[in-house]
Formats: sequence, C-alpha cells, structure tokens
Amino acid sequence: MSMVDGPTPLHTAKGDQAAENREAVGTPPGSSAAAVRRGWFGGLGEKWQALPRQKQWAFLIIVVILAYLLPIINPPLISTEPGNDFALACQTMAVWALVAVGLNIVIGYAGLLDLGYIAFFAVGSYVTAMLTSSDSTFLKIPYLWTIPVAMAVTMFFGVLLGVPTLRLRGDYLAIVTLGFGEIVRILATIIPAMKGQVGFQNVGHPPGTDASGVPIFANSNGTPWYWLTLTILIIVLLLAGNLERSRVGRNWIAIREDEDAAETMGVPTFKYKVWAFAIGAGVGGLSGALMSGQVGFVNNQKFDVVTSVLFVAAVVLGGAGNKVGAILGGALVAYIPLRFTAIADYKYLIFGLALVLIMIYRAHGLLAARQQLLAYGRNAYAAVRAGADAKAAKTKAEPGTEAAS
Repeated sequence: MSMVDGPTPLHTAKGDQAAENREAVGTPPGSSAAAVRRGWFGGLGEKWQALPRQKQWAFLIIVVILAYLLPIINPPLISTEPGNDFALACQTMAVWALVAVGLNIVIGYAGLLDLGYIAFFAVGSYVTAMLTSSDSTFLKIPYLWTIPVAMAVTMFFGVLLGVPTLRLRGDYLAIVTLGFGEIVRILATIIPAMKGQVGFQNVGHPPGTDASGVPIFANSNGTPWYWLTLTILIIVLLLAGNLERSRVGRNWIAIREDEDAAETMGVPTFKYKVWAFAIGAGVGGLSGALMSGQVGFVNNQKFDVVTSVLFVAAVVLGGAGNKVGAILGGALVAYIPLRFTAIADYKYLIFGLALVLIMIYRAHGLLAARQQLLAYGRNAYAAVRAGADAKAAKTKAEPGTEAAS
C-alpha cells in the first residue's frame, strides 16, 4: 500500500516525534516551515536557553543597570521631550509594566479574563490618598506604610470579588469583572468620603529632601519615583518567576489549558483561581499606590473602563503568560502616546489596529509564553532523550541481548 497521496507525504508518528525532539532540544531545523514555526524571536529564545545560568545573570545585570540609567541618559531616539518629561514618562512606563505583570498573573497564568482590573488599581490609589492626603479626614500614616496596607486591602477586595464569581467562566466572568470595575468608580462618585470629582490633593510621598530643602520625591521629579518603581518591579518579577515554577504556577497553567481536566486530576481549581485573583489584585493595588503618590492627586475620573481595557491590551500585546512580554506590552502602551503626542488622541485606534495585526500575525503576542513548567525542563528532557537514544542504539547493536531478555 502506498504511503503517499500525490506529492505530499503523509505524517507518521515517528516523523512527528522526531520533529518534536529536534525542536525541544533546540536543534536548528533545516526546513523553512520549521523556521516559520519558531516565530520571529524563536532563534533568540533558543540561544538564550542555551546560555549557562551565569551568563544569563550577567546579561540581565547589564540590562538592569541600563534600565536604571535610562532617565539620566535620555536617549535622543526614544526621548519623549520636549513634549513630555522623559523621567516622568519612564515612571509611567514602569507603573504600567507593573500593572501588566499583575494582570498577567490573572490572565496569562490562570487564564481568567479580567476586564475590571482597573478596580484594584483604583482601590490601591484611594487607600493611599485617604491615608496620606491633607484633604482626608482619616488617620494619617507615612506614605511607605500605605503601600503594604493598600496591597492588603486590595487583596481583600480580590478575594471578595473572586469567591462569588470565580465559578463562572469565559465571557460570563469577563462581564462580572467589568461590572465590578464600574461599581468601584461609581462608589467613588457617590460616597462623600471619597470626594468624587473633587478628589484628594497633596497625596503623600516617601520622605527625604535635597540640599535646598526640596522633597526628593516631588511630583515633578520623575527619576527617584522611577527608580523606586523599577526596584519594586524587579522584586515582583523575581517573586512571580518563583511562583510560576512552583506547584501553584503549574496548577494555574493546568487550569488555563483545561480547567475540567485539571479538576479531574485533583487540582482544587476554585482555590487556585481565588489565589490568582488575590495576588493579581495585590500587585494592582501596589501599582495604584505608586501612581497616586507620584501624581499627588486622585479622583474618580482616572479609573474608567477604557483604561481597564488598555491594561488587558498591554498583556495581550506583549504576550499573555510571559513576564517579559507583559513588561514590554505595558511599557509600549504607556510610551507611545507620550512619545508621539500629536497622535495621542488616536491611541485607542492605534492599539486596536495593533491588536488586530498581532492576532493575525503573532497570535500569542510579541513574546509568546514558553511552555516550560520546570526550572530545568529543557535540560532534563534532553538528558532523558539522550539516554533513551543511547540505550536504543546499544540494543540495536547487540541483537542477542534483546532476544535473551
């Protein structure tokens, strides 16, 4: 019986397995189809994975140093000046990157479509404002103490939203979270203590003054705010990376891929979805606390549905499930309107078209998530395959051994 139908050979199990093995161990495929399957950044990803851990860390340290020096260097090609102060633009980009990392935990890891993430951002902003602003009648505490308080309160709201709603899935969950975001904005409008459109002025900031007595963390001085936000972003990234490689992260990804199958295998899906919502909410509250401190003003006009959709667009644009992709997406969504001020009014149209093109040509985002749940999964797989191939070759070379066994 012929194994071909015309000029196109049929797929065989052995051939498909060999192709998967070549791709898994990073062997450069020879065919153009394989090159297309690797994607735009596939070669870079393979080279990065092949580097020793020490070289990876050395490269990352250089990148981090350059990131800290970015507002001082003020590169002419990417500078937002004279339209917008570049240091303040860097701070805004860092906050949006932190927001995207938090939302990536919910969408990218656990696969929960949250369209109301702006609510957690708003809660963190309002907690900081109500505990530090001179316009507030509540108890005043130092600004740095409001950051853990804002995270705790926001995580509580995340659990409060998650417990009754996370049994929903897909579009139903998205609609409920969208409504929650609007509820928070409306409550900020109708509750007198939250001051509606009037808002809170003179929101607190970290302590410290320079030689002339001017506060280091002034609203117009974006460099120290950027350094503070970047430091917090790096810490959150390290924690998120460890969490991704832990049992919690593996359970989240199992839920994202197939919730029914994960529950059949014994994963308590509801508990881990609530955890994802709570942790993501805490990062969102942290972002809101940093933004409100830098801007120095909070009212109900900053927390609309459109901003929440831009948060989701940042995660999808960068690559859901990829921490670095989330940072890239968040930074781009914040940077483009600040860099190209003349087209800032069309930013929603621009990001809408960009998302359409991304979905057509790069469906998993600019930096797609790598399906590796173990820290050294690629090396372990390569070692197991090498051992299996060596054993098979030895058995083939000694046919009498197989017959005797």
